[in-house]
Amino acid sequence: MTATTVEISARESEVLALLGEHLSNAEIGARLFISVRTVESHVSSLLRKVDAPDRRALAQRAAELTRVDRTHPAPVLPTPLTSFVGRSRERAELTEMIKAHRQVTALGPGGVGKTRLALGVAADAAGEFADGVWFVDLVPVTDPGAGAVAGAIAAALGLGEQPGRGMDESVFAALADRHALLVLDNCEHVRDGVAPFLERLLATCPRLTVLTTSRARLMVPFERVYQVPPMSLAGDGESDAVALFLDRVAELRWPPDAVLREHIATVCERLDGVALAIELAAARWPTLGLDGLTAGLSDQLRMLSGGPRADDRHRSVRAALDWSHALLDPADQALLRRMSVFVAPFTVEAAAEVAGAERGVVADGLARLAEQSLLAVTASGSTTEYRALETIRQYGAERLAEAGELDDVRLRHLRWCLAKTAELAVVRPDWRARFDATADDVRAALAWVADRPEQRTDAYRLARSFAELSFTRTYAGESQLRYEQAAALADDPADAAAALRLAAAVAGCRMRGDDMYRLHRTAADAARRAGDTAGAACDLATAATNAHRFWSKFEHLPTYDETVVLVTQARDLAGDDPAAQAAVALAEAGVLADAFGAAQGPADNAVEDTTARTHRAVELAARTGDPLAESAALDALTGAQSWAGDAFAAAATARRRVALLSSLSDTPAATHELLDALGMATEAALGAGDLPAARRWGRRLAEHPLLAEVGHRATSWLLVTDALAGDVDGVLAVGDRFLEAWQRAGSPARSVLGPAVAAVAMIHGLRDDHAARRDWNAVLRQLGTPPEHTYGYGAVFDALGLLHEGQPDLALRRTAPEPADVWKWVTWIWHHWYVALRAEAAVLAGQPDAADRLAAARTAVAGNPVAAAIVARAQALHDDDRERLLATAAEFDAAGCRYQSARTLVLAGGDHATRGAAAVAELGLAPMVPAPHPPRR
Repeated sequence: MTATTVEISARESEVLALLGEHLSNAEIGARLFISVRTVESHVSSLLRKVDAPDRRALAQRAAELTRVDRTHPAPVLPTPLTSFVGRSRERAELTEMIKAHRQVTALGPGGVGKTRLALGVAADAAGEFADGVWFVDLVPVTDPGAGAVAGAIAAALGLGEQPGRGMDESVFAALADRHALLVLDNCEHVRDGVAPFLERLLATCPRLTVLTTSRARLMVPFERVYQVPPMSLAGDGESDAVALFLDRVAELRWPPDAVLREHIATVCERLDGVALAIELAAARWPTLGLDGLTAGLSDQLRMLSGGPRADDRHRSVRAALDWSHALLDPADQALLRRMSVFVAPFTVEAAAEVAGAERGVVADGLARLAEQSLLAVTASGSTTEYRALETIRQYGAERLAEAGELDDVRLRHLRWCLAKTAELAVVRPDWRARFDATADDVRAALAWVADRPEQRTDAYRLARSFAELSFTRTYAGESQLRYEQAAALADDPADAAAALRLAAAVAGCRMRGDDMYRLHRTAADAARRAGDTAGAACDLATAATNAHRFWSKFEHLPTYDETVVLVTQARDLAGDDPAAQAAVALAEAGVLADAFGAAQGPADNAVEDTTARTHRAVELAARTGDPLAESAALDALTGAQSWAGDAFAAAATARRRVALLSSLSDTPAATHELLDALGMATEAALGAGDLPAARRWGRRLAEHPLLAEVGHRATSWLLVTDALAGDVDGVLAVGDRFLEAWQRAGSPARSVLGPAVAAVAMIHGLRDDHAARRDWNAVLRQLGTPPEHTYGYGAVFDALGLLHEGQPDLALRRTAPEPADVWKWVTWIWHHWYVALRAEAAVLAGQPDAADRLAAARTAVAGNPVAAAIVARAQALHDDDRERLLATAAEFDAAGCRYQSARTLVLAGGDHATRGAAAVAELGLAPMVPAPHPPRR
């Protein structure tokens, strides 16, 4: 047998070397501080391994066998029952630490994975320690004294008792000159014995390194701490937590579908990445499934339990926490359970207020809980914050209820939340961060207090305050929810009505017309209970008006008869209150006049009636002194002016609204009016051909932070503006945002989005990108083709594309209806564009009546810089007036319409056409196709 085939442990090598010196078993035991029986056992093992006939032959072969390289003996480590997953960064960091420092503590809460990490690191580093690696589990040690700790280490090293020598001395002697790594696992419950023992051990054994795992620091000067983090939660592909879950599920031969990885990542995140919790959750997967696991996260202590295990502490998350809790003194146990009410990180000051204790006492207690890894601590600048993992919070909440302290502590937490929201009423540069740091605790306080009648007043105050703050933070959905919650909690029906009106305004900002309508009607009921008949009249009239003003925000638009009933009820309740009278007048101008006009068709008296009612509404609103009432009335006036065909008056009125509202504070109602005013100003500017103003208003609307959840609505008119101007880059960039937001919102079939989608489809047509055009046309089909598409924006964008492609005959056919026949669908934005493009198509197609169309168009579009330039260009083409034709290029440039400027040069021919073609290409468009026949003159 050769030396290289003999597998001899480090201890056996020591015994063999002393056999070679011809020492007796007793002498060997004395030299190695082990019992004679242990020596006999090693000798028997060696005789068997080397196949020696007797002790003498073994001694003779000692020299040969001890030449075997013993610099890297096999580490004495337990064999894990499951695979080690992930932790590559942590393994590398901790390995480097034990190379640089002689005593390192892997610190973390129960179940985070300290032991598995330490075992992995010990195995990785075994080659660095010539005399071996030993692992000692201190869980069985119940006596915290140093002697019991020494006994556990001695047992792991195979040391027996020596007469006249304590176990600690035996350990010191055995490791005195060893270059070895000693892993002491689970030190937290015996750290009073571990700390002094390690101090002596490291002083006596200069080549020894000790890696300890603990839930609490040893608190000795030579200790270096490595905080073991939870399993990483970053993205599916890099998440150690997800990898661990999938690994354990795979071992159960019940692997989840790959499409569920994102949901698994959410489960792991709710479990804070704690390895034990993830493993226990994976064990429940076959019986609970994803939905059961997700539901069970609200009670993790019940769900995260397993079958019998060798280590009872890891049989369930509750058992792991029971172990940690038992190590605390009563004062710290009380502090831990009281801190369970905090959802977000908290400061010492917050903890003292909620715990009902002195700040200094609480500071010391929090530090001890952090030392025990029951709280995570984060220090930034002059602020130190603490946080409990979710499982620890749930455990503390149970203990809080068991102690009979739940209501008292929750009430102190509620009052702390009220104080914090009062502080947040003052907006400072760090306001957003302070709100975010408080929001989760406020939500938790509201969830607790909502069903406690004795705390309704505080609950109402907190919900109302949080609604206002959420709106400022642009959390519109939560703001509406909290206003509605405040209304439900209000003792005074007048307070309820006020909260419901605010909720309705927020719903309007969110484009939720049905909610807006419902909330105003509910506010009217509350106002009636409060005896405020004028307020009820305003609410009913506003509900009816909104069904007319904001019809595109509704999923289920109220019937005409229903809104007429509301107007009638409002009129009966209004009395002589100026605000109520103004609200009723506005409802009559909207609901009644619009219904009359729709029934009668394009009769002059419909326009006259609408205009008369609207002017009365504006007059009454102005008397109230309320800019919001005046803005709503001016909105009706804008519509009436458009209805009358006065695009420029409509644009001026829309600008007046924006100016009126811009100086107001950002309340929900003011913001709702401003957002609507910006949209109307954009549309009115487009109708008047003022593209720079349309772009300015459109960008202001698109960039409003409150519209993040309805980005498709916010950006729609900016897309139309950029398309008409020929800003291809703008259309492509904003188009992606629009489409993403629309899909995120569930791809709603809103016809109001039609102009934006048609505009993008037209631009892709001009780019000759047929695939993209088909995609956007498919979206357009989802939105439907109402008359506005057939005769209004659809005709305009189709005509623009057909003229670019050199098909004026088709463009003429697309705009065949006389403007007077389709005026309802082309009025407002599209009238001037329709008339101008129709005239140009007639000229390029050589229509006999082109001159008459030009004359009519010139009158219709007078004052519109873009439409007037299109008509002037068509007239120049008709008259073959090259100088006048080229002059229109400068007019288009001045109007902010680069595409039409480039198109003019192409139509001019010759060298101008070359420059025009280059300008068209620079815009990112396909070349224009000349008209197939020359114009008739």
